[in-house]
Amino acid sequence: MKQLERDRVAEAYGRWAPVYDVVFGPVFRQGRRAAVDAAERIGGRILEVGVGTGLSLDYYAPSSRIVGVDISGPMLDRARERVKRLNLDNIETIEVMDAEQLVYPRGSFDVVVAQYVVTAVPNPENALDEFVRVVRPGGEIILTSRIGAETGFRGTVERWLMPLTSRLGWRTEFPWARYEQWARHSPVSLLERRALPPLGHFWLIRFARLDD
Repeated sequence: MKQLERDRVAEAYGRWAPVYDVVFGPVFRQGRRAAVDAAERIGGRILEVGVGTGLSLDYYAPSSRIVGVDISGPMLDRARERVKRLNLDNIETIEVMDAEQLVYPRGSFDVVVAQYVVTAVPNPENALDEFVRVVRPGGEIILTSRIGAETGFRGTVERWLMPLTSRLGWRTEFPWARYEQWARHSPVSLLERRALPPLGHFWLIRFARLDD
């Protein structure tokens, strides 16, 4: 069942690949810039999970070394084209990979960036655990993510839309309490949580990786 869910997500984003930059590029631009700016305060070797078509890649400083992974091959084809077109020499590799099963050894990265990813993977806590595993102690996990409403009309609408948005490749229903519960049992400390434009439906979230 989990493999079927992963395949459905990969298929959904494969369908988005030809139009993703046009549809989502302007909407998420400020959030992507905010995530990269946060990552660059640390720099070093940075893993971007869910790199997609590579919209963020040219935001990183030339001195940083970037590894990009995504579950969608068609999205990554466009990312590789972007790397070549812009001559981005700081990109180490672009690879197809499942966010819940990263192949990198423990502590391989100074920063893990995951933009608009957590609400798209079948098992978000598994992905978050993997981000913690591959970042070094003292490094950061930087997320841009939708945080759903837990109550009220908006919460009702988000729950109602879930069957549709899941087929499109993401969740509308994802409360902050779910991050809190995960963090209580993980070696992380919350550094920042702030709303992003437009409309404050998405948030920048920063966790520091603590020593085990």
